[in-house]
Amino acid sequence: MTTASDPSYPAHWEADVVLRDGGTARIRPITTEDAGRLVSFYEQVSDESKYYRFFAPHPRLSDRDVHRFTHHDYVDRVGLAATIGGEFIGTVRYDRIGPDGRPASGTADQAEVAFLVQDAHQGRGVASALLEHIGAVARERGIRRFVAEVLPANTKMIKVFKDGGYQQRRSFEDGSVHLTLDLEPTAESLAVQRAREQRAEARSVQRLLAPGSVAVIGVSRSGAGVGAAALRNLRDSGFRGHLYAVNDALAPGIAGDLLEGVRAYRSLAGIGAPVDLAVVAVPAERVPEAVAACGEHGVQGLVVLSAGYGESGPEGQGRQRELVRQARSYGMRIIGPNAYGVINTSPEVSLNASLTPAPAPARGRIGLFTQSGAIGIALLSGLLRRGEGLSSFVSAGNRADVSGNDILQYWYEDPDTDVALLYLETLGNPRKFTRLARRTSAVKPVVVAKGGRHSGATPAGHAVPGTRLPDATVSALLRQAGVIRVDTVTELVDAGLLLASQPLPAGPRVGILGNSESLGVLTYDACLWERLRPHPPLDLTTEATPADFHEALARALADEANDAVVVTAIPSVGEPGLADDLAEALRAAVEAGPAKPVLVVHVELGELADALSAARSGGPGLRPRPSPAPSPNPAPSSNPAPSLDPAPSPKPAPAPARAVAPSAPDSPAPGSADPARPAPADPAGPARIPAYPAAERAVRALAQAVRYADWRRANAEAGSVPEYEDIDEAGAAAQLAGLLRPVAATETVTLADPDAHELLARYGITVLPTLPAPTPDAAAEGARRLGYPVALKTTAPHLRHRADLGGVRLDLTTEAELRRSYEELTEALGKPAELQPVVQSMVPRGVDTVIRSVIDPAAGAVLSFGLAGVASELLGDTAHRLVPATARDAAELIRSIRTAPLLFGWRGSTPVDTPALEDLLLRLSRLVDDHPEVVGVTLEPVVVATEGLSVLSASVRIAHPPARTDLGPRTLPSY
Repeated sequence: MTTASDPSYPAHWEADVVLRDGGTARIRPITTEDAGRLVSFYEQVSDESKYYRFFAPHPRLSDRDVHRFTHHDYVDRVGLAATIGGEFIGTVRYDRIGPDGRPASGTADQAEVAFLVQDAHQGRGVASALLEHIGAVARERGIRRFVAEVLPANTKMIKVFKDGGYQQRRSFEDGSVHLTLDLEPTAESLAVQRAREQRAEARSVQRLLAPGSVAVIGVSRSGAGVGAAALRNLRDSGFRGHLYAVNDALAPGIAGDLLEGVRAYRSLAGIGAPVDLAVVAVPAERVPEAVAACGEHGVQGLVVLSAGYGESGPEGQGRQRELVRQARSYGMRIIGPNAYGVINTSPEVSLNASLTPAPAPARGRIGLFTQSGAIGIALLSGLLRRGEGLSSFVSAGNRADVSGNDILQYWYEDPDTDVALLYLETLGNPRKFTRLARRTSAVKPVVVAKGGRHSGATPAGHAVPGTRLPDATVSALLRQAGVIRVDTVTELVDAGLLLASQPLPAGPRVGILGNSESLGVLTYDACLWERLRPHPPLDLTTEATPADFHEALARALADEANDAVVVTAIPSVGEPGLADDLAEALRAAVEAGPAKPVLVVHVELGELADALSAARSGGPGLRPRPSPAPSPNPAPSSNPAPSLDPAPSPKPAPAPARAVAPSAPDSPAPGSADPARPAPADPAGPARIPAYPAAERAVRALAQAVRYADWRRANAEAGSVPEYEDIDEAGAAAQLAGLLRPVAATETVTLADPDAHELLARYGITVLPTLPAPTPDAAAEGARRLGYPVALKTTAPHLRHRADLGGVRLDLTTEAELRRSYEELTEALGKPAELQPVVQSMVPRGVDTVIRSVIDPAAGAVLSFGLAGVASELLGDTAHRLVPATARDAAELIRSIRTAPLLFGWRGSTPVDTPALEDLLLRLSRLVDDHPEVVGVTLEPVVVATEGLSVLSASVRIAHPPARTDLGPRTLPSY
């Protein structure tokens, strides 16, 4: 008998998943304790579904059936269940079979698989999720193929197998469809898996941001506290759905009365109507009761404002883990705990379930995510002051469940969001974040400000690993994904303003004009500092009129030598009140000219900035909010907060350059406009021009847009991870399994040179052999075996790769030279036993380089490259890319170090074989990506000659279990 408490129970197969409709379910192995659940589940399945499962009427499970379906050895017979609220909604099982179709064990590599999903939950993607997880389990147990018998009328199940992305064969035998699925992951199956992940996670966020009804749990009658504040914001925002207040302290006789002008109830059960979203604002010790009530009432999602969780210490961390488990058991997702709230400015929703003390932001094209409530306040205020609106806002607090990754999934296909701004304190699952960011950046800008740049400390409440990588490395990896990383919250707003209102620049050439020569010079210097290519500033003098500005800007925009224009402005002496006229003149020039970004730098002209961002005749600026529709709530409400927009306007049409095809989540949207020339955010209204109070801020934002536009153009041909016919992936897997068999579970070991060289050779990486030379005679014998000329060098850790200390002697052509060098080496540096000398064949001269790959706990697998030597190490001149690297990544990697000219013929030297170097990088990337047991590889030195290269030394570290946890079927983070 095997139970969950049995050591053989595979707890690592348990997982929470997001289903197609955005709800969650738990997948876990079936145990002997599940007999009652299995019988109950089967009773709720229709007779038709039972017939499809057993090919005959099977109204009930016999005792023998129940025993068979709940007793597994988790090797040859495995059953998994999808559960919600602890009850089964779907099951899948496999039984290992031999070539004759009979039950088998041991080495048989195929299994028969069968599914059954409760009718009420069919169409939610339950079977697809179960197929992914049972496939991963089968591969772990040495099964390479599934076979299935399906009745021809069971089209839903046939479609599940067909849409899985696995290679399959199909035949019609004895009245049924016989399917064979190869379980080896393919590019197609991975794409299918990620497409499902994207749709499901985007849908789960949409359910949180666009509810049809909201209940605020924990609203005081006094109007004090976060619950009442959230309720007021929801009421005053003109929320389009049904709004309820819940306060269990209400007397029974007044249930249904008013709190803050909203119908109030003692409990959710008393509402008598569906509730999509619950905003929880009760003390932490009462949250479990509230979550249970929400689950029983069918609530789809939670925004937990309550504090007292992970940020409060170990006890709070335990409460936080239990909160997530409890919510997911009911199929709910959580924003929070310790959250600041969510906002959705879509006129169809008008949701402000946040604690913001300022007026709610107007409708705009920027999506904003923050892990910090304080930073959320600052960002909302900054955008409001600059006249910018939002499409949506999420402040996730401790980010126990919904994270920035989920929000990126939503924004990727959200037509209302053109720019994604994120303030992150941790990256959570960094490999997934960079994958999602890269895909999203291909269609819309992603701007990130990351806290903890230097401390590396994990914020309180965040159960994520810390990184060992330098901050510069993290920045390089984000740039690889197309992310615009900024240093401060102010820069986050600056970049967002530009990207939301202006087209991307076609290049780095900048025109500068204005009525201040000094301000023009400062702008010119700032452009040079940011590696832009400014033209000499055009000084219009302080006597310039709005008409002069209009004419100069029109000429600058028409000039093909300008990719962007910066306008500088200071107050005109004796001409107050011209801000509106100047703003109109600049707008008119922008509207009439070609699509190029225009920025304004002003000094003591705050009214000009206001005029440039304000709405005019229903145009953009603070996106005008439509007049609120009649509230569906029967209760009257107090007057809503006054809108910052002077007049209503209809919802603007989504910009065509932002259209996204959700069916292809890992590639840019088909039919997208030229990435360097996206359509304006609101083509129906007049141009909106971002204004900055300092030249440095404007130019930095422009430089970020230029670099992003370059990345967008390059990403259109980003390349792919190459396939190699000479790679022995299966042989490497078998070798690693054998090497890890005697290794303790938590141990990391460095392979002996022969094992390391053999493993690398399976991926086409040849390490030059070395022969030990403990004595002069052994050195001479080794040289005879290798053939002269040879090199004599020490391998002691403190001398390894330190040619500057005299530990390496090269080009030894005779035995006499070798013996003389051996004597000199030992006299100068120590005894042979300390030096560990070896002999090695000479290789063609070239440039010495170092290639490494390591597994960082926060960033995942990272590939690094630099030149060998003390100078490069001292300067930190090393470049990094995430694994797996594409062909383009490898090419950029070797060109991004400062000493790269040494590879390409610096000062007349002969260029080295960089294609061979790129090939080596790609092969190492494949090795590390294919085998997560490989946690560290160092190739040093790699001598790159004019033709070919030579790997002179290699070190490989392996560990079991794998250090990476981002592989396998899609799943939510576990707690």
